[in-house]
Amino acid sequence: MAPVTVYTTMFCPYCDRALSLLKKKGVAVTEIKAGMDAGKKAEMIERAGGKRTFPQIFIGGTHVGGCDDLHALEARGRLDPLLAGA
Repeated sequence: MAPVTVYTTMFCPYCDRALSLLKKKGVAVTEIKAGMDAGKKAEMIERAGGKRTFPQIFIGGTHVGGCDDLHALEARGRLDPLLAGA
């Protein structure tokens, strides 16, 4: 399974929703709490090509985007192959 990294911030319903979907799928997630950490937030922005909103989700070497992007992949049946590393 591809490694999954999610940059989150406190009190973020979108972060919770994204993490919930990944947990439901049994995915081990590396959560980086970047909301109050300037260095980690800068790292997220750089990795995400300038995007500043939370969450920012990475599966393997692929930047998925945010919560809505993750759920759109799931709705199209494209999340499981990405998680499998296909």
